[in-house]
Amino acid sequence: MTSYSLGVQQAFSAKHYLIGGDFGPESDLHSHDYRVEIIFAGNKLSKSGFLVNIATVQTHLSRLVARFNGSTLNSLPEFEGKNPSCEEFCNVFLDAIKEEIARENLSCVEVKIWESSEAWASVRLDL
Repeated sequence: MTSYSLGVQQAFSAKHYLIGGDFGPESDLHSHDYRVEIIFAGNKLSKSGFLVNIATVQTHLSRLVARFNGSTLNSLPEFEGKNPSCEEFCNVFLDAIKEEIARENLSCVEVKIWESSEAWASVRLDL
């Protein structure tokens, strides 16, 4: 069976501090240079030959990145009552992007966020 994947990524900076435990220096306000990647997968292409339209994804991703760029995650409503971990940040992006993208050709969407060049988290939604 043929399977297609397409990913789009952007970089941005944001601040946060972890709550609910002793996380050492991560418990203090600090900044990360994040990189977020949205990955789509599916088994068939549209009539136009796309899995998803890259320009559409870039538009939605740019809007999301602009919302978080330069912010303190802890102060945003998306993180109210939550620890602003990389995993929770993936959930926030997934919840926002899954409502914006047509799904007819997709079998899954994954959000991967790097908080450094060495560390990342991801979440995958099977459609």
